[in-house]
Amino acid sequence: MKNTIAVFQKAKNEGGKVTMLTAYDYTTASLEDAAGVDAILVGDSLGMVMLGYDNTLPVTMEDMIHHSAAVARGSKQAFVVTDMPFMSYQASVRDAVINAGRLVKEGYADAVKLEGGTLFKEHIRAIVNASIPVMGHIGMTPQSVNAFGGFKVQGKSVADAKRLIADAKAVEEAGAFAVVLECVPAALAEYVTDILSIPTIGIGAGAGCDGQVLVYQDMLGMYADFTPKFAKRFADVGEVMKDGFKRYIEEVKNGSFPSKEHTFKIDEDTMKAVTEDN
Repeated sequence: MKNTIAVFQKAKNEGGKVTMLTAYDYTTASLEDAAGVDAILVGDSLGMVMLGYDNTLPVTMEDMIHHSAAVARGSKQAFVVTDMPFMSYQASVRDAVINAGRLVKEGYADAVKLEGGTLFKEHIRAIVNASIPVMGHIGMTPQSVNAFGGFKVQGKSVADAKRLIADAKAVEEAGAFAVVLECVPAALAEYVTDILSIPTIGIGAGAGCDGQVLVYQDMLGMYADFTPKFAKRFADVGEVMKDGFKRYIEEVKNGSFPSKEHTFKIDEDTMKAVTEDN
């Protein structure tokens, strides 16, 4: 049975934990879904881990729709949340609603996620009023990397912490069903979790959140360009993949692949008739 936003609130109410991972393609989504993950995030992080950009800013609506639809086809039970990319909602509330609708209609997303708190309260409310579930995202918001001067922990000073708390409350008041806290000190994230009635999903925000999300390439050791402090490596899939690639290259070059077990046969008489005609 397909998960809904009720999974998130149930975890909050009962003291459980929501599990969430990114995915950007059908195959990965299918594997995560079969493993039993509660939700899959089609993150604009695909700009870095799938498309090779330095950050998430170049990612387009077309990119997100394309990858979201692929993930949705592989998600039989997991709830699919798709990121609204940079400048798909910042310019106006109207843009926000239209583009959120596209992610649901064309990308088959179950919900959308957008970055920002107080400044985007009306954007969130309008999308929710259009019957589209919204997940907020505050703290270190990657689309603001240039404004932040890099990927930095947020909420470490009194003023910044109070601003983050205000953002969290604004997201909740606007009608979001959950909020991601990224790169936030653990104690602050736990406090925010306690004062909100909606669940918090942490990424680099400690164990006090109502759930966790990670980029799957980080937790499987598949992305070497940058490794966040918060990304625990649960498997070394990157090394396994490289070993497999190397063995393939070696066997092709030495002629041992493909062997007879990997080839198709043709009747000898048929082959003889073919060669005689030529």
